[in-house]
Amino acid sequence: MTDKHLHDHAAGEACCAGCAACNINIEPEVLGVKQREQHAEVAAAKKTLYLRGLDCADCAQMIATAVGRIDGVQKTKVDFVTQKLTIEVFDQDNLTAIVSQVEQLIKNLEPDVVISYDGKTAEVGESDDGKDRTKQIRLAVGAAFFVMGMVMRFSLPLEFAVFLVSYLLVGGEVVWRALKNLTRGRVFDENFLMSVATIGAFAIGEFAEGVAVMLFYRIGEFFEDLAVNRSRRSIAALMDIRPDYANLKVGDQVRKVAPQEVVIGELIIVRPGEKVPLDGVVIDGRSSVDTSALTGESMPRDLETGAEILSGSLNHNGLLTVKVTKEFGESTVSKILDLVQNASSQKSPTENFITRFARYYTPVVVFAALVLAIVPPVVIGASFTDWLSRALTFLVVSCPCALVISIPLSFFGGIGGASKKGILVKGSNYLQALNHVETVVFDKTGTLTKGNFKVSEITAADGWSQDDLLFYAAHAEIYANHPIAASIREAYGRELNAGRIADYEEISGHGVRVSIDGSSVLAGNKKLMITENIDWQQAAAAGTVVYLAIDGKFAGSIVIADEIKSDSAQAIRGLKDAGVRRTVMLTGDSKATGEKVAGEIGIDDVYTELLPQQKVEQLEALLKNVAGGGKLVFVGDGINDAPVLARADVGVAMGGVGSDAAIEAADVVLMTDEPSKLVTAIIIAKKTRLIVWQNIIFALGVKIIILVLAAFGIANMWQAVFGDVGVTIIAVLNAIRATQVKNVA
Repeated sequence: MTDKHLHDHAAGEACCAGCAACNINIEPEVLGVKQREQHAEVAAAKKTLYLRGLDCADCAQMIATAVGRIDGVQKTKVDFVTQKLTIEVFDQDNLTAIVSQVEQLIKNLEPDVVISYDGKTAEVGESDDGKDRTKQIRLAVGAAFFVMGMVMRFSLPLEFAVFLVSYLLVGGEVVWRALKNLTRGRVFDENFLMSVATIGAFAIGEFAEGVAVMLFYRIGEFFEDLAVNRSRRSIAALMDIRPDYANLKVGDQVRKVAPQEVVIGELIIVRPGEKVPLDGVVIDGRSSVDTSALTGESMPRDLETGAEILSGSLNHNGLLTVKVTKEFGESTVSKILDLVQNASSQKSPTENFITRFARYYTPVVVFAALVLAIVPPVVIGASFTDWLSRALTFLVVSCPCALVISIPLSFFGGIGGASKKGILVKGSNYLQALNHVETVVFDKTGTLTKGNFKVSEITAADGWSQDDLLFYAAHAEIYANHPIAASIREAYGRELNAGRIADYEEISGHGVRVSIDGSSVLAGNKKLMITENIDWQQAAAAGTVVYLAIDGKFAGSIVIADEIKSDSAQAIRGLKDAGVRRTVMLTGDSKATGEKVAGEIGIDDVYTELLPQQKVEQLEALLKNVAGGGKLVFVGDGINDAPVLARADVGVAMGGVGSDAAIEAADVVLMTDEPSKLVTAIIIAKKTRLIVWQNIIFALGVKIIILVLAAFGIANMWQAVFGDVGVTIIAVLNAIRATQVKNVA
């Protein structure tokens, strides 16, 4: 599909009669972001592999590149944070064969990586604990030999032998990995750099320094793994909502089964303290349910028979029987988990820059080290041993792991922290974009207002009372099913008697004509009053107005208004405090209604009486006025706003709990329908950016300082090891802070 073709869909335009690009009929007005992606890649078949033990960001990139070269692979993504490989192939029939090739390729590239298909550890001979224990024993014995060599005096050959044994125990695995990688064409990786530097130290007679550097590198590597795993666990804990089982009711029996085995229409039992495994409707029982994992709200919800219940919720105190309405793959918990886990595949500009930077940075430093070792001795006759030592120190500090690992972890932590607050961000690119929001555009109904219409004002003409108006209006609207009619019947609050009604006639676009207790009643808009030549009075209040005439005379008006959400004004103030320059509201409502709502909550500009296509046109005009580098955010209530959500730089949907359409359509979903959550999202985005830049400046700053000091012969390999492994540990631990959202409003 061409870019023009996609743009036409995004803008809500009909590019073709049924989309000739892939022979699928599409309603452009309801085509969301995710749907457009599926539309463009409808033929692709996907497979996900979990790579347990993938502990190197550079290795992850190498796997992605190698898999991408396999014949028949359309697209591939390796996520180092979630240890997940996603493959898309052109032909579904070739998927099995390609997956087999991928498995063999991964075994060749990374033999220690264990592949599984369900995210769980595959069963292999030796457990991870056993491997770790073996490594720790080798490290301890190697360290003992190192101490022996340092403390005791030996002859030179014996001293060399003691340090060599220590080196092989401590660093043999690193050297072996370097040799294997060299045979695969991987030169500039951390194993190679560390091996060259330490073997070089042996070559110039610095046995103790060579072992010491490798020893502290391995210790640092151990703590680095701990830090990365802690970060992954911290992020995973934020979304620990996946149900482990479902209690399936079959006749009088209850069986514990996997949630994937339950089909729509079957009954499940949810006991107190259990997670709700599937979306459904409560058909028996009453309980209080904790939805905080889905919405970020701590207040429990009381459910009884007939209420909808969502997977991922925690049942507090009652026994519930639930009729399943969605399969596990389509359930709320499954969609949220999939969205959060796949969010890191949408890389931010900063992450992409770091990936490109690392690709060139390491080779440049290696060649600089080579120049440092050769040029001074040749040109000025300096000591070759001295300058070789400086060059080896240069090599140790050159690896960019601190950046390559900590930056994705920071963004993923921010996304996880946002999800804990009920804010689902579909990618780190959108999280980064929220740092540069200049204009926020809101839909009105369902976004800034509740979408619950209520009678706000009743004005009776002379000779009529408010009760009279409600009586006639409620009976006139007895058969109508739109929200306006429902709000009038609710305001009347008494039982309606259809036997009092005769000659009911609906006048399209105007209202109704009906006989109630023998009186001729007209109920509708001002067009109805004008058409029927009624001498009527314009209602002053803003909102939807129903005018009534009884027996040919004007009786009064009823104003129905949408309630403004309690936090809408707070959201606008918060956006201004967060640096948003302009707030705008687009609505199809009347000018009076739109301006009234905008004035009450503090919106800067309002455009009213807009049709869906006019909203897109207005958004295009607003986009042209956004300053360079600034972003425009549109906030709407789901699929009805899909064209505008797709066209904005960042589309934000008021998802509500379990709103499939909203989750599909937008880049960010606010699960609690609170506009103030957008402010929270921006605050989290800014905190994440701060952490990212702290890591970038710290890592590069320390490395540059040590590189300069090494060139002048001031820094040694000990400082270089800190500049590599130590900086990585600190950066990763700092990245964990992105998951902490306690202080975010």
